[in-house]
Amino acid sequence: MRHVLGSEQFCREELDKLFKLTDHIRENERSYSSAIADKVVATIFYEPSTRTRLSFEAAILRLGGKNISTENALEMSSAIKGETLEDTIRVMDAYSDCIVMRHPDKDSAERAAKVSNAPILNAGAGSGEHPTQALLDTYTIYKNKGRLDNISVAILGDLLYGRTIHSLIKMLSLYENVTIYGLSIPQLALGQEYIDYITERGTKYIKVDKITDLPKDLDVIYQTRTQTERFEKEGIKVEEIVIDKTAMDHFGDDLIVLHPLPRRHEICTEVDNDPRAKYFEQSLNGMYVRMGLLYEVLVNGK
Repeated sequence: MRHVLGSEQFCREELDKLFKLTDHIRENERSYSSAIADKVVATIFYEPSTRTRLSFEAAILRLGGKNISTENALEMSSAIKGETLEDTIRVMDAYSDCIVMRHPDKDSAERAAKVSNAPILNAGAGSGEHPTQALLDTYTIYKNKGRLDNISVAILGDLLYGRTIHSLIKMLSLYENVTIYGLSIPQLALGQEYIDYITERGTKYIKVDKITDLPKDLDVIYQTRTQTERFEKEGIKVEEIVIDKTAMDHFGDDLIVLHPLPRRHEICTEVDNDPRAKYFEQSLNGMYVRMGLLYEVLVNGK
């Protein structure tokens, strides 16, 4: 594994290997504390981030690596002077052994990879993909359900611009007998290209109009925030699909609720203490999965 640009590049065997490595690191963290002691990892974020940036930086430090970082790079780097992404990456390539990048352009990760010898890890590219989030989401489902075949998943909220959804459903389409239910307002429905992608690989997609249309024995709800920053000029009215106690009462005890966070009002805080709410566990998993990914890229990958 060199660059990590999108979910399409993974196969089941690679995910199985990464998840086993993640478990081993988690259970034997001290023995990995100097695994990348000779490496410098750059984290370059052109868009805001809390969990992705800090979990990557925590992963780097816990593996003994060094971190150089630019937060809000659109304003706090030479991008504000007109420097191209390609030029920035060429420079950072010389300074570091790996580059973790978030950028508002959908093609940014591919553009960066074309000019970088150091591995590029896509930490979110516009409304396109967020593959490392999909890795931790898939890992969280596996840890809670014990399987990734034969599952039903409801994706809620902003299906049009939600890059975490785009990456997750592509990754889940690697598995057998997966059904995905889509619930959103019409203006934010899942793009046809993603529906075509997963259905061509044998994943069933079912559009629903309200929470009570979802099956009571659903395995996973994946709730998302409406990406208002991506359609400010399009006049779309925000109408959140809300998960509250009443909504949770519709489902059985085997459900798990995930959210990539941050949230606004789309999951009520009254749900936080429900044992089926796994979004904070999901966030913690992100650090360990990214430790596994960094180890795979920087140690096993060399």
